[in-house]
Amino acid sequence: MDYGRFAIFRGITDREVEAMIRCFRMRWDRFGPGEKVYTYGEDAGEVGVVVQGAAELVRYDSAGTRTILERVETGGVFGEALAFTTELGDWVEVAAVERCQVLFMEYAHIMKRCENACAHHSRLVENMFQLVADQARRLSRRVEVLSRRSIRDKLLCYFQLCRLEAGRDAFTLPFTLSALADYISTDRSAMMRELKKLREEGLVAVEGRRVALPESGPPGR
Repeated sequence: MDYGRFAIFRGITDREVEAMIRCFRMRWDRFGPGEKVYTYGEDAGEVGVVVQGAAELVRYDSAGTRTILERVETGGVFGEALAFTTELGDWVEVAAVERCQVLFMEYAHIMKRCENACAHHSRLVENMFQLVADQARRLSRRVEVLSRRSIRDKLLCYFQLCRLEAGRDAFTLPFTLSALADYISTDRSAMMRELKKLREEGLVAVEGRRVALPESGPPGR
């Protein structure tokens, strides 16, 4: 397996990764679409690498309201050490959105001092800190979207951020439209009505998960 394509193993050879899999007693697991992969608070202390497929990080409040926090694509990482503590009866789950394979490792094995002072162990720790920083940036972008007061402004802000990330005016959403409503914390029917208005005004073109914005770009607010 080409482990180098995963951010957490960047700069580490496949042979070194295989050695760490044995040393850290990492485990593999497979999940089908919709299956729960991980629950924060129950499986504390583990980090998961999505080796194949994709999953979503989902928060539920005490009333059962569902909010998508993040999509974890192939090569992405999740785990208790990378999450905010849940409060007020909320809980956070990782759920597979398609068939996926996950490599689990104990966070303690990653962060404890290596007796052999292995260079690849130190590189793994560096990669983990980089992933934490990357996730903080993604969550900060989501705060930017949620800070907008109207559904319209949330959509336009999110689409602008997607355009910047893609580097072009047309891009594919990481979510279905139903999931997008959960991501921006709004009612799906109300969001679809607003999308229809945006299309009619020529501010956005949407076909399934494909979105295109005018070259000049709609206002972010």
